[in-house]
Amino acid sequence: MNSSLHPGPASLANSEPPFIRRLLLAVALIFLTLFLFVPLAAVFYEALRKGVGVYLAAITDPYALDAIRLTLLSAAIAVPLNVIFGVSAAWAIAKFEFYGKSMLITLIDLPFAVSPVIAGLIYVLLFGAQGWLGPWLTGHGIKIIFAVPGIVLATVFVTVPFIARELIPLMQAQGTEEEEAAMVLGASGWLTFWRITLPNIKWGLLYGVVLCTARAMGEFGAVSVVSGHIRGLTNTLPLHVEILYNEYQFAATFACASLLTLLALVMLALKALIERHTLRQRRIAISGESI
Repeated sequence: MNSSLHPGPASLANSEPPFIRRLLLAVALIFLTLFLFVPLAAVFYEALRKGVGVYLAAITDPYALDAIRLTLLSAAIAVPLNVIFGVSAAWAIAKFEFYGKSMLITLIDLPFAVSPVIAGLIYVLLFGAQGWLGPWLTGHGIKIIFAVPGIVLATVFVTVPFIARELIPLMQAQGTEEEEAAMVLGASGWLTFWRITLPNIKWGLLYGVVLCTARAMGEFGAVSVVSGHIRGLTNTLPLHVEILYNEYQFAATFACASLLTLLALVMLALKALIERHTLRQRRIAISGESI
């Protein structure tokens, strides 16, 4: 069939009048300026408006440092747990057929449908002092709510889908031929995973880790419910920003908020690099297939 009779998306886009393309580009730039660039600039402007000394004093305050450490700790625990779960779930869903497969996919998407505040309340209901398991936990000296374990659990819950959802379609598209060939040649399941499966999914896995890390460090709703807002103990950086704002310490508020903004920009840059590398690898693979 003659491809000229069925122009692709690129040719259709190029056939639009120039003023339409300029109009669409202008709308996109205006939207990004009003809702992204201006707020970002405002955060850094307000953070530094009273001078670098005030800025450094705000981010080196003992409570701010405690909040930063707790944020990094919760992410350092939650992200590896989600890597283990995400890879295992994606491998099972993409490579095997089993009863309850659709239910597992639905459960992975559950944090997208449930409000983070509701997730926090669920953990309070389970592990709080008056919760279902609260009396038993108290009797054994185990504290989950208003402590680091509760914050980690809440962070894990809200970040569950990110890695699994990146890997499932990737593994499904790759199929099982390479793993089956390795198994036929005598490779064990573990060796097959390390030599075949993991190299094929490494960039998708890194992409999911970046998204998961950014979400873990910026989580507010679920963590706010289970933390108790104890300064120096259970306040993550987003919660610390809220407390500073409620106390009308605006310079310190924007200084700490700028750290979260910088984190978001770093995660965005990593995401862009991974996307570019993935696209390059895909083009190489397609060119190799066409040859």
